[in-house]
Amino acid sequence: EVQLVESGGGLVQAGGSLRLSCAISGLTFEDTAIAWFRQAPGKEREGVSCISRSDGSTSYAESVKGRFTISSDNDKNTVFLQMNSLKPEDTAVYYCAVDSAYFGLEPWGYDFWGQGTQVSVSA
Repeated sequence: EVQLVESGGGLVQAGGSLRLSCAISGLTFEDTAIAWFRQAPGKEREGVSCISRSDGSTSYAESVKGRFTISSDNDKNTVFLQMNSLKPEDTAVYYCAVDSAYFGLEPWGYDFWGQGTQVSVSA
């Protein structure tokens, strides 16, 4: 059974930084894409960034380009999201997700999800 556990969320002032981690267990396939999504109250879940475990390709939402960086430690089955220059509009629950056949930022493309970690950015 694939399990994903997010950590690293918290409360930070605007302009600050946080580093989210997603620990993954139970993977039985090598070629996977791992993504970060976020969902703010009353809004749809949106893709933030994704990374391919096989070749390291990455993709970012326009709203976070230049501020967020996704990385993967394949030996430890952990994916990170470094978030810098945080803004109040980045406030949301952040989820990681994994899939073997899809690389992108659409929620429907991912089969396995974590429970989420709250990120709150104060003005």
